[in-house]
Amino acid sequence: MNLLVYTPLAIFALFVLLFAIEKWFPLRASRTGLLSRLFVNGVLSGLVFVVAMLVVRPSSLSALDWSSAQHFGLLHLLRLPVWAEFIVGFLLLDLSFYYWHLLNHKIPLLWRFHNVHHIDPALDVSTGFRFHFGEVFLSTLFRVAQVIIIGPALGMFLLYELVFQAGTLFHHSNLRLPIRLERWLNKLIVTPRMHGIHHSQVRPETNSNYGVVFPWWDRLHRTLGLNIPQSKIEIGVPGYSSPDDNTLWRTMIMPFIKQRDYWSKPDGSRTSRDPAALEKKKNYLAE
Repeated sequence: MNLLVYTPLAIFALFVLLFAIEKWFPLRASRTGLLSRLFVNGVLSGLVFVVAMLVVRPSSLSALDWSSAQHFGLLHLLRLPVWAEFIVGFLLLDLSFYYWHLLNHKIPLLWRFHNVHHIDPALDVSTGFRFHFGEVFLSTLFRVAQVIIIGPALGMFLLYELVFQAGTLFHHSNLRLPIRLERWLNKLIVTPRMHGIHHSQVRPETNSNYGVVFPWWDRLHRTLGLNIPQSKIEIGVPGYSSPDDNTLWRTMIMPFIKQRDYWSKPDGSRTSRDPAALEKKKNYLAE
């Protein structure tokens, strides 16, 4: 149960560390004001934290208690050794988040809310906390179903939560790692360059790289795209690229008002990618 207390503190410490380091070693040049972004992202993050603590976490823990008491869930049925149960459960939790992320892009109602995360005009560690509170609220049903279907032990669940949050901050960060190191890391975990492609304004690139902790699910489902150099990536959503779209008020009401064409710029053009700008190997991480 100590993880319940220490996880928020550990995540905040990681945020501060990454925030400092990414300013010294930036992966992409910022094209927008930092303070205005931090204000919007900070308020959105605060609302997310409130909803998570008051709704999502209690609901997940209640479902976890029920699953444990009833011996319900896949892991209870498999009756694996403790070490094998931990590995399988950890992988299933991460795989389920891959599917949840995919659904947030494919289902129009969910995308209305998830779009608020993607319209951030820059990508850094603060984007890892920037979500609409409505998206987090809607995720409650998924989180309850996730726990009931998989049936993880409490310790495994809480440890995955810690790794999940840490991974989210890390791969959203604007941290430039040596390319050889990142290519090696990317065989094991989702990294900043990999996830930066997911935040591209080019639609096929946005519809790739859905993994949270492990990159293997994208390889398995053929949604992996690594061959776009970071210098060629424009962050955001074309239809919501105006500074007016990123005010606090607009981000709050955006899911509830009429939606524009997400992938057309105000002048009607669409962001595309010249194939000549891509690295030859699609599944080889570009610098």
